[in-house]
Amino acid sequence: MDLMNYKERIVSSCEKVIRGKRDMIEKVLICYVCGGHILLEDVPGTGKTVLLRAFAKTTGGSFRRIQFTPDLLPSDLTGINIFDQKTSEFVFRPGPLFANLVLADEINRATPRTQSALLEAMAEKQVSVDGKTYAMADPFMIMATENPLESFGTFALPEAQSDRFLMRLSMGYMKREEEMEVIRGTDTSTLLETLVPVISHEDTKAAVEQIENTEVTADVLDYLMRIVEATRNDAAIRVGVSTRGAIALYKCAKAQAAFAGRPYVIPEDIRDLAVPVFAHRILLSAGGSRLDQEEAVASIVNKVPVPLEESVTA
Repeated sequence: MDLMNYKERIVSSCEKVIRGKRDMIEKVLICYVCGGHILLEDVPGTGKTVLLRAFAKTTGGSFRRIQFTPDLLPSDLTGINIFDQKTSEFVFRPGPLFANLVLADEINRATPRTQSALLEAMAEKQVSVDGKTYAMADPFMIMATENPLESFGTFALPEAQSDRFLMRLSMGYMKREEEMEVIRGTDTSTLLETLVPVISHEDTKAAVEQIENTEVTADVLDYLMRIVEATRNDAAIRVGVSTRGAIALYKCAKAQAAFAGRPYVIPEDIRDLAVPVFAHRILLSAGGSRLDQEEAVASIVNKVPVPLEESVTA
């Protein structure tokens, strides 16, 4: 399979609806093929829902949106067993988690009990209802959103759940010219209706298998580990990156390299992805915002020496 063509078909299709966010779409694609989930922190109205809807239609996957509220119950996510009077048996009715792409909108507004039900789906790709386990769809990806400007009536995500997200991203505002085009252009809902699947789930499985063959030399892996270890030894950071975080960056770097048409990972792949993969996994000694976490990781990446080019392709 031509992975560059695979990527371009998906990104070009999504760009018909999402303007000026190519880098964001590419990172969503990396999470998708790596089997990971996304935590999206941004203000309302920047296109978070539209992005995932466009991605779902482009990849031919089912899409469900869940609005998280304090009264949301775990069964509202996982589904429930309903008694069928005709058969005198209980029948399982799947909840909205049983889709390929799930938007968990304002995830931090749900109680910890409900968030724990979501954690099982994220971590184990399954849910448990009345003692029985049900597998999630394949592929399966959750994109959870948080509004960084509001904290009233919210429940902070526990560190264990934050660590389950492969990347934390932020849409941000479009450039002025791009935003003007969107304002005077065709309505977003109309554009979404025009999208059709450009790849199949079989294409994605083939892409995942091919990405697995991407080479990571000993020097590049050592470079990745030096960044990880630096987060654990920095006085400004109370809790550094976990082993799960190191594995996440390793997988994402392989995907980025493969989509760039390279059979091997280079240090730039590590540098490009370190902040979105690591920033939400660290705890700062003095506390701090999302930007503080990102600056701390970026500072460490800039300090760790990059291996020589000869050792990267050896």
